[in-house]
Amino acid sequence: MSLHEQAVVSILSSLALSFDGAVLGAALAYAAIRSIISFRSNASALRRLREAPSVGVSDLRSLLPPDDSSSSSGSGDSVDISEAAEGSLVILRGTVEFKSAVDGSWKNFKPSILVSQETGDKAVIIQRTQTCIYNEWKGFLWWTSDLRSIFAKSWRERESTSIRTVPFVLIERGRWQLGDFVIVNADGSKHPLPLTTVYHQLQPISASPYTFFQALFGHEYPIGLLDEEKILPLGKDITAVGLCSMRKGIPEIKSCKDLPYFLSEMSKDEMIVNLGFRTKVLFWSAIVLGSFSIGILGFSFIRNWRRWKEWRQRQDQEHHAQRNASAQDEDASEDTESADVPDGQLCVICLMRRRVSAFVPCGHLVCCRRCASSVERELYPKCPVCRQSIYGSLRVYES
Repeated sequence: MSLHEQAVVSILSSLALSFDGAVLGAALAYAAIRSIISFRSNASALRRLREAPSVGVSDLRSLLPPDDSSSSSGSGDSVDISEAAEGSLVILRGTVEFKSAVDGSWKNFKPSILVSQETGDKAVIIQRTQTCIYNEWKGFLWWTSDLRSIFAKSWRERESTSIRTVPFVLIERGRWQLGDFVIVNADGSKHPLPLTTVYHQLQPISASPYTFFQALFGHEYPIGLLDEEKILPLGKDITAVGLCSMRKGIPEIKSCKDLPYFLSEMSKDEMIVNLGFRTKVLFWSAIVLGSFSIGILGFSFIRNWRRWKEWRQRQDQEHHAQRNASAQDEDASEDTESADVPDGQLCVICLMRRRVSAFVPCGHLVCCRRCASSVERELYPKCPVCRQSIYGSLRVYES
């Protein structure tokens, strides 16, 4: 790790541990909340997968509700129509076949099947990915590349992906009949596809005249192009998990957004085991992260509360010290000025200092500040002149 990377790590750790770890505790609390949300969604998906029936293509029609066209021509019950349109959640195991082979649309001149350019395999989905690989060397002035590697990696597009699809269906292997098939509707689905890699090649890129200067100053430059092709071939056995309904007498399955699977090579039991493991990991992650966040936030709150109390005590002590110092300065000034005070302005108690404190509420100005304070500290303070009960005194200044 370079010096600047160590500096970045030090800055990030200082930020995380600031306010006695409050920032780190808040980040862990956010991660715990996200883990709880993911756990709830995965637990719901696991429950639905366990309850969903696993059937074959030939046995699917017996589980589906009636066709939406027939229900719309009946009494017109909107609830039944919406339930039929939504479909039932099923787990279906079948073999991939292109749609033209079962619906009889041989007169359609549009291409109904895809062929891989590299291997010649027939497929219904072809995904071509080209990834540009850049150098890892920082150069002699590597500090500029360090900062750019942190903030500017996403500025340049490193990967381009193109995908081609044709309509396809799932049939039952071995005893397939012409009417037993399910149309796969993958429109709007963001689930991963069970694609097979058929082509994988790394092509080097020739260096340009500016490559030496790019390497000298730590700028990234391409060194290779990774070309990869994945397909969903015909005859591959896959599992479809989704909402299945009848459309014009033909069963159709589409993805469910609440489930993490749509088309997969795993069976129902493998999906349940995989999703159950993920659910347990999310559950314990939420507990551990939540416990750590509560402990760190509690420690941070107590430490900052104690620091605030100590700061308040220091402020009060400084305030009292300033008041005592000002009082001592005033007493010292009164002592120095007592020699020049006429007899009519001397304190009636000590007869040494000037009268500067007036009692409240009687208003008699007869005592110095020190004697007025001693009178106020008595059990039943009274004015030494009128003997009226007092509750305080005021410092009187002559202009």
